[in-house]
Amino acid sequence: MKASVDPQRSATMRAVKSRDTSPELAVRALLRGFAPGYRLHRKDVPGNPDIAYPGRKQAIFVHGCFWHGHDCARGARMPKANADYWRAKIARNRARDRAHCETLAALGWRALVIWECELKDQAALEKKLREFVLFSNKN
Repeated sequence: MKASVDPQRSATMRAVKSRDTSPELAVRALLRGFAPGYRLHRKDVPGNPDIAYPGRKQAIFVHGCFWHGHDCARGARMPKANADYWRAKIARNRARDRAHCETLAALGWRALVIWECELKDQAALEKKLREFVLFSNKN
């Protein structure tokens, strides 16, 4: 038997964006200051990264802590309603994220994951982005 769906919950979940989220916009604003020229949501790059530098073979994913199962307080929080569904969904998201990073690495790309909670420390985030974008090609 199929569980009943709460219309309000359904509307809330439909409103969650997958592109141009606030965390993604914040990361892009930082990058514009020192590494413009990125491309957005490239479908020709495995995993469809939020931000890509195709010439440098660099991909940046901006992950929401809850949706991608980060180990911070927000990511570890599990909804009380339909917990089995959410546990399985987040596990699938994590497996998919891992597979995308492995595929990118096999193709010679470098991938960086920025977690939503990292936006709290702008200086540390900018340092992390600078090191990845500007200095990661010196392998």
